[in-house]
Amino acid sequence: MTDLRRALLAPQSLAIIGASDDVSKTTGRPLAYLRRSGWAGRIYPINPRRDTVQGEKSWPSVAGLPEVPEHALILTPKSGVREAVSDCARAGVGAASVLAGGFAEAGDAAAQDDLVQIARAGGLRLLGPSSLGYADPRHGLILTANAAFAEPGLRAGRLFAASHSGSMIGALASRGAAKGVGFAGLVSVGVEADLSLGEICEAALDDPEIDGFLLFLESLRHASALRRFALKAFAQGKPVIAYKLGRSAQAAELAQSHTGALAGEDAVADAFFRACGIARLDTLDGLLEAPALARRSPPVARSRPPRVGVVATTGGGAAMVVDQLGVRGVEVWPPSAETWARLAAAKVEAEPGRVVDLTLAGTRYEVMKAALDILTTAPEFDLVVVVAGSSARFHPELAVQPAIDSAASPTPLAVFATPEAPDALRRLAEAGVPAFRTPESCADAIAAVLKLRPPVAWIGRDSAPRDGRFVDEAEAYARLAVLGVPVSPYAAVAIGAAPPDVGYPVAVKALSADLPHKTDAGGVRLGVQDAEACRAAVQTIVADVAQRRPDVTLDRVLVQAMAQGVGEVLVGFRRDPEAGPLILIAPGGVLAEIRGERALRLAPVDLEEARAMIAECPSLQALAGYRGLPAGDLAALAGVIAAVSGLAEADDVVEAEINPLIVRREGEGVVAVDALMRVSDGAAG
Repeated sequence: MTDLRRALLAPQSLAIIGASDDVSKTTGRPLAYLRRSGWAGRIYPINPRRDTVQGEKSWPSVAGLPEVPEHALILTPKSGVREAVSDCARAGVGAASVLAGGFAEAGDAAAQDDLVQIARAGGLRLLGPSSLGYADPRHGLILTANAAFAEPGLRAGRLFAASHSGSMIGALASRGAAKGVGFAGLVSVGVEADLSLGEICEAALDDPEIDGFLLFLESLRHASALRRFALKAFAQGKPVIAYKLGRSAQAAELAQSHTGALAGEDAVADAFFRACGIARLDTLDGLLEAPALARRSPPVARSRPPRVGVVATTGGGAAMVVDQLGVRGVEVWPPSAETWARLAAAKVEAEPGRVVDLTLAGTRYEVMKAALDILTTAPEFDLVVVVAGSSARFHPELAVQPAIDSAASPTPLAVFATPEAPDALRRLAEAGVPAFRTPESCADAIAAVLKLRPPVAWIGRDSAPRDGRFVDEAEAYARLAVLGVPVSPYAAVAIGAAPPDVGYPVAVKALSADLPHKTDAGGVRLGVQDAEACRAAVQTIVADVAQRRPDVTLDRVLVQAMAQGVGEVLVGFRRDPEAGPLILIAPGGVLAEIRGERALRLAPVDLEEARAMIAECPSLQALAGYRGLPAGDLAALAGVIAAVSGLAEADDVVEAEINPLIVRREGEGVVAVDALMRVSDGAAG
């Protein structure tokens, strides 16, 4: 069995297949990088058309080498990749990185599947295709074709970066060097035909010189492996920070319900990261600057929102940070009366307010240090931000040295340097003090890290297939009743049968698994007052459905008692093809999708998390008795949310939705008056 960490991340012997003699070419870079960096392992350039490559002996094939290399970097065009992979698999190579693209990402899935089958048959693990390789600046293992690694003096550090984008490993390395941030490894994962990003990061977890992970993601491919890695990283106290592209609603196309439209790709990613204890950043600067903060502020379960204290030598700089934190839902908390008294006793002068504004006095070491000693021991703060003014650029020994000397304070510190102050930022980074170049990245990192909670130990089975069939509304109700979801009284009756007595007024609805959206087909009549009106409603529905959906044979209707309450809520469940089971709530009714307001989690959730979801939807706050409005039964609503999320344990349910769930007055419960459900093929119906 391949030792993945050794073969992929710490090999002692390398084959470079397709190595070029021209160091200006992509295929010539890796050998040149390795020799320049002084990597201590054994390198075998392979080029059957040359006796030497860059002055070194060239070999015709892997089979002719004096030893089996642990890792092979395949630089050939796509046309030569199959042969190279086959040669490596036959020889017993442990891992191979494939530079060429043009496989599944370009529509040639068959060629990619063929590569994977060949590799697995020989015990070979593949990085890529379309991978720019791997770099370990600590040991000079610069096994990449990325042009950015031509820059000398790459900074070694304790972060491991994994990226879907090959160019980003060079960008992270160079941007990190400018900030005093170094790396223990950077890997371009390519299209993840075999090795996934999560599996690669998991292989790096036990390296004692790695204490944090940065992820640059284009999608949630292989989410189960990423989830497994994240949970293990949390257990080891190694923070995981992610930057993900794709803030779109593409996933709405995957489902035929409001739930699918509301649970867009980006919202699913947020729910996934939340459940895994991964801090998601919106800024590239923040991605690089957040790890130091995450190491000092591990996820905790707080009973209240996080509170941040701010001490500054510049009012304008402080206002920018306060503003950006507010945009992200983090409150800057004023010092308590006791803390102000302690500051005054220490002769730290500042006008009482939300921010401790020291003005120019704060540029004196003894003043700022005294303020930090007090603020970082004050019980009201979860984090203290130091906002340094112009002196951070011209006198970093005065402006930032107090923060450096307070690095081990009981309450974590972060520093925002208002001017362009690279020397100050480097000093802070090298001392392990979280340091930020912009107010946006500062607030971005603080919000992402302080809002983290410990990851969920079990977050549902892997996702079910996207396909399946709808069941009719009566069957959906029967399945929901098993979960304990209250349903307004109803009866399913044949066309032409006597109307049932479920209590008027009633809703009359077409009942067919082929009509998941009955209203669009003219299949719903509301407020029907008596039996005669019910018969007329059935006739109208039959005629309208026949006209709008002539492909549907309608032989039954559902007659259901109308229900009233103080509000309507959508409760939806679906299995995302990557992230797994999801539970969603939103304001209910036909306009749910248009309003776009929702709260989303990986399923299942408990009552506490269900209540937190309700609190995230501003419109639902009216149900708490807002401005004298009648209060709704939010306890019963939370119970239904938790119950529906239990569908995560029902392997055959692909998607379910209650819309609306009527919320009655406090103490009177909730009741479902419409339901949709899709089950995987083969489920009992």
